[in-house]
Amino acid sequence: MSKDFGFWAIVRREIGRMLSRPLYGLTIVFAPLFCYIFFTTLMGEGLPQGLPAGVVDEDNTVVSRSILRNLDSYQQTAIIKQYANFAEAREAMQKNEIYGFFYIPKGTQELASSQRQPKISIYTNGTYLIPSSLLYRDMKTMAVMASAAVGREVLYAKGANLDQAMGFLQPIRMDMRALNNPWLNYNVYLTNTLLPAVLALMILMVTCFSIHTEIKDGTGKEWMDMAGDNVLKAVSAKLFPQTMMFSLMAVIYLVLLYGVLDFPHNNGFWPMLLAAELLILASQGFAVFMASAIPSLRWSLSLCTLWGVLSIPICGFSFPVMGMPPALQALSYMFPLRYYFLIYVDQALNGVSMVYSAWFYVILLGFTILPLIDIANLRKAAREYTYLP
Repeated sequence: MSKDFGFWAIVRREIGRMLSRPLYGLTIVFAPLFCYIFFTTLMGEGLPQGLPAGVVDEDNTVVSRSILRNLDSYQQTAIIKQYANFAEAREAMQKNEIYGFFYIPKGTQELASSQRQPKISIYTNGTYLIPSSLLYRDMKTMAVMASAAVGREVLYAKGANLDQAMGFLQPIRMDMRALNNPWLNYNVYLTNTLLPAVLALMILMVTCFSIHTEIKDGTGKEWMDMAGDNVLKAVSAKLFPQTMMFSLMAVIYLVLLYGVLDFPHNNGFWPMLLAAELLILASQGFAVFMASAIPSLRWSLSLCTLWGVLSIPICGFSFPVMGMPPALQALSYMFPLRYYFLIYVDQALNGVSMVYSAWFYVILLGFTILPLIDIANLRKAAREYTYLP
């Protein structure tokens, strides 16, 4: 009978339970793989291309037509239609046919030639934040360039040479450089955090579900008996096969990002692999903590799912933590994904020494011992709790 007890007996038992429920394969393997492929291909071009825009050219002169040709040459802007007046263009934008339009009023060239400051207007649909922001950037750049071109021609007419004209129009030249992601690639920026976030969410749900199904199915006492009533052995053995599978999924997304797609990883592969492994253990630790504190499948699974979803906006990659209210700034450090994101910034993007990220690794490791606070409740629940549907 001794062969039916102990760590490896529980591991074999858990593998059997995982194979008997297709839900495990769906959440551990297929859901992460689908998200990996979906997110990396969704943003495969790096930035949105050919965003539909319109123009209203009431001036219809050589200058206005030149401005519009140059605007249409931008990769992110595609002028799909020229409207007769402002009302038509506004209606098209309200119908979501275009994200914005460029308005050149009548007399623009005449006013510019006489130095009377014509007004060129830009309208974008702020409901769609990213496309409207990208269109606005292109349109504003074109408006500034058009203004400079008109001013340059006026200065030429007054006898200025090229250097004198440019010195007057742009007395200080700015040299702007985007560090670590010079392509301004949304794929680099987003997927490096979205993919581990998806994996962490799956870990929270699967860990909580697998523990509470023991209580729900009435097999908790058998589980504890096999571990000799050692709840730490019972939990660690139960989670061991899941840890191995999630580790494989972490290696897959790391190879995809840094091997196949060749995203920036200035300190190499291994610091990020260590961070991914610690994120897996931290997520499991947090899920065990929740499962021990709340011996109810419905409530603990709901809270783990909520925690996993909230970690995406609050970790700081989409909106800076320093811009959040103080209460949310403090709350952000209770999410394991926050520390993974900080490690990613330091190790993959900035390439600083691991010494500067050591504290983040330690905190992730600290999440793995979080269940020690209340794990005794889990032993009691496994032996005594009666599930009420």
